[in-house]
Amino acid sequence: MLYLEFIFLLIMLYIGSRFGGIGLGVVSGIGLVIEVFILRMPLGKAPIDVMLIILAVVTCASILEAAGGLKYMLQIAERILRSNPKRVTFLGPIVTYLMTFMLGTGHSVYSIMPIIGDVALKNKIRPERPMAAASVASQLAITSSPLAAATAFYLTQITQMPGYENVSLLNIISVTIPATFLGTLAMCFYSLRRGKELEDDPEYQRRLQDPIWRERILNTTSTSLNSTLPTTAKLSVYLFLLALITVVVIAMLTDIRTIGDSAKPISMSLVIQMMMLAFGGVILILTKTNPQNVPNGAVFKSGMVACIAIFGIAWMSDTYFQYAMPEFKAAVTHMVENYPWTFAFALFAVSVVINSQAVTAAMMLPVGIGLGLPAPLLIGLIPATYAYFFIPNYPSDIATVNFDVTGTTKIGKYYFNHSFMVPGLIGVITACFVGYFIAQLVIK
Repeated sequence: MLYLEFIFLLIMLYIGSRFGGIGLGVVSGIGLVIEVFILRMPLGKAPIDVMLIILAVVTCASILEAAGGLKYMLQIAERILRSNPKRVTFLGPIVTYLMTFMLGTGHSVYSIMPIIGDVALKNKIRPERPMAAASVASQLAITSSPLAAATAFYLTQITQMPGYENVSLLNIISVTIPATFLGTLAMCFYSLRRGKELEDDPEYQRRLQDPIWRERILNTTSTSLNSTLPTTAKLSVYLFLLALITVVVIAMLTDIRTIGDSAKPISMSLVIQMMMLAFGGVILILTKTNPQNVPNGAVFKSGMVACIAIFGIAWMSDTYFQYAMPEFKAAVTHMVENYPWTFAFALFAVSVVINSQAVTAAMMLPVGIGLGLPAPLLIGLIPATYAYFFIPNYPSDIATVNFDVTGTTKIGKYYFNHSFMVPGLIGVITACFVGYFIAQLVIK
């Protein structure tokens, strides 16, 4: 019966994925009701902490966008790319990686991707090379950010494990930053020579013969440098970076988080929520940003959609796994005891159908802890929570395909032979190997 119920869980996730976005959350709500009232499973926990972190971070980042700070960051990134156009295959993914690291969300990729494609096209570089890697890098970087919900959830759970109470946010990102960044560099090296040269690509040549496509290709100029920014845009970026630094400092200094007579410090998930709300208010006041503009930005809309999706998926999944844990643990304990690293496959498989590292972490980290896996292994394998490049239905991947006017970035005839598959596998596998070995040294 447990197997049939698990298949039911996968079916609901698949149906939700066909709608995407909010559809993932509300279709999962149908599955949750069936689990509880028909299959009679005890109700699991809703991912409240993860949702609140996303709400707080997205709110602060949305105020940054409304204040012009995101466009200011975009202009800096564009100047870097256009001053080093021959290196766009390296610089494009690094730029998207850094933007995600600073913002805690990968949704900033939509603004920079047309520019990466334009720089590549004007320098006769196959746009697929930097664009596919840049899309993957923007998501791979999420677990490296101190502001990411997945990172905060890992910290909250790991510090509850006996013997690992002193693990800090700095410990975790000291593993995930080098792991995911080296994974990004590995993708870049692979991308340097992938595919045919642009002038030899048959799809590019076909489009040049089409008058409409030819006009788009020859006259496309994507740039943010002509935009006039408010004078407070630069200030908003400095304040947001100060928020990032503040979170890291508070994470390092446990005494700051120990209030009154309590022997237990305030959890970092709560600290991130407080700091993001507070600095959002500071940015709003000092830049005199109109709060009515905040919900209209791309970051706010995409963040709210992600929050609703996570709400339904994680709640439905937690209900099943808490119900099935005794049998599930008995079935896989032998495998993970002899080959602990195989837990990465479980993370990867779940992430394929769930477009969120935070939700994958919320579903599977308690399972890993319940199986008795050590904290260094669990932290080292964090990059495996990103696998939704495998099925090319994630918004950033679809947008990247549409932004490439040359047609070199594509979803293949057989669906799975798409532009993001090999870079994604290279990035995640490299990051897991690096993360595993660094975690053995860092996490004590």
